[in-house]
Amino acid sequence: MCEDIPYGPERKPWRDTVSPLAISGKELKVTPPSQDPLKLYSLEKGITPTFYQVPSKGLSKEELQQAQDETAKRTSEQTANFLGYQVSLGESYDVVSKYLNTSINNVGDPFVSGTYTLNTKWMERNVLDHYASLWNAKWPHDVRDPDTYWGYVLTMGSSEGNVYGLWNARDYLEGKFMLSDESLDVPVCYYMQAKTTKDKVNAHTPIAFYSQDTHYSVVKAITMLHIKTYYEVAMELYPNSCPLGGEWPIEVPSVDDDAGPGHVDVDKLCKLVEFFAEKGYPVLIIFNYGTTFKGAYDNVQEAGEKLMPILRKHGMEERNLEITNPDTGKTIRCSRKGYWIHVDGALGASYMPFLQMAYDQGHTSITKPAPIFDFRLPFVCSVITSGHKFPGMPWPTGIFMTRTGLQLSPPSRPDVIGSPDTTFGGSRSGLSALVWFTYISTHSYDQQLEEIVVCLKLAEYAEAELKIVEKKIGRDIWIARTPLALSLQFRKPNDAIVYKYTLASEEFYYGNELRHYTHIYLMKGVNKEKIDKLMQELCEPGAFPDENLLQL
Repeated sequence: MCEDIPYGPERKPWRDTVSPLAISGKELKVTPPSQDPLKLYSLEKGITPTFYQVPSKGLSKEELQQAQDETAKRTSEQTANFLGYQVSLGESYDVVSKYLNTSINNVGDPFVSGTYTLNTKWMERNVLDHYASLWNAKWPHDVRDPDTYWGYVLTMGSSEGNVYGLWNARDYLEGKFMLSDESLDVPVCYYMQAKTTKDKVNAHTPIAFYSQDTHYSVVKAITMLHIKTYYEVAMELYPNSCPLGGEWPIEVPSVDDDAGPGHVDVDKLCKLVEFFAEKGYPVLIIFNYGTTFKGAYDNVQEAGEKLMPILRKHGMEERNLEITNPDTGKTIRCSRKGYWIHVDGALGASYMPFLQMAYDQGHTSITKPAPIFDFRLPFVCSVITSGHKFPGMPWPTGIFMTRTGLQLSPPSRPDVIGSPDTTFGGSRSGLSALVWFTYISTHSYDQQLEEIVVCLKLAEYAEAELKIVEKKIGRDIWIARTPLALSLQFRKPNDAIVYKYTLASEEFYYGNELRHYTHIYLMKGVNKEKIDKLMQELCEPGAFPDENLLQL
């Protein structure tokens, strides 16, 4: 152990910073550092790491102010040039400040108030109704009507919604007891499912399908939930039988692979799904509505309309299950789908409905219809979106929504909260519901449409300006933009530019050539001044470090 390592803003030996409460004679009641943290942790530009080392005696007022001032300065500098992520900035939520000294907690189901009275569930319910209407779900939520929606406001971002949605899908497809099966009188924590018969050995083994442009949280969720992917099963049981010919792709190919616009190849998806559906596997399909890097939208309607005849052909449109309570012998028979379609609309689900409305009314700025993704499509089972992406919440949050008749049954029913434990987490941020409510209360449909139209026009402007940069420097910088996307991709510039503008980067193969791309996102909070500033820097010598750029 290294008790003499300099620690804290004053750089005193660590032992000298320890509170007397943690010392008994010469014996320490806490562990000292095993080595210097400053040699292990990442260094952040503009941040003095010693300002943030907090001794057990705490920081003085001056030291705390020093740390806060530096953090505010860095945040302000990075916000001024922020271009690289799908996060909306600029909304004002000062109203929230009056609640920060209270523990606002929406623990439990949003439609049951519960015994914890410091909540904002009445706001949450109206936020959910707003998006249920926007997504063409039947509303309000009615526990007696399986066709109405159910959902909740997420405390994390859409990653939480993906985990919860895929958990719901897994249990539904595995024939587990669902909330709509209450007639079975299942006791608390009784996790039951339908039995597999000899003639249908695969009937309760769901297989997941997602494209190569899918967000990493989906892969994480599938791994966490032990859901088998089609590739995993294929390599184990059918290694030489890929219906696409050649080797099995690890993920469902997108159109033109990495060189394409970023949406799933529907025809290849259908071939892969049919291969497993004909063998009796229920299918779990994840579509993207605003991919992370390219901002692409899968055509959920087209895909679903091509998939449904396949699923119908192989008995997946409707399946009959029997679930028996082994304690009572009581059996229920229920009808369920053999598929689940989940839409990851983290980016696009919050704003694309407004573009569709505008297109339908002949809005001159919208010349292309938005692909339909929502509950108008009877095969869509769940949808998520992120609030910090759009419309722009001050912290990660989102919305998960499904149909009441498909709702997951909670593994436990705690009396202590006076509300069903139907959400992913226990405690949930009541402040998130409050800021969602504040936004929809102060932004009409027309105003929300105006905001997204401004973003689209900025994307078109940035694309045009980037082409001017390309001509000026006389080099191919691989400009690409998917239709209706707020993302604009191009060749990765030098590290200084990447840091200054907070640019995200990825590697793609374009044919046999490995390319290093970055992108900018034209979200709320971006303006022409930011774009022009970046374009000027991209014209400077050395902006693109690779000297082997192809001449135009």
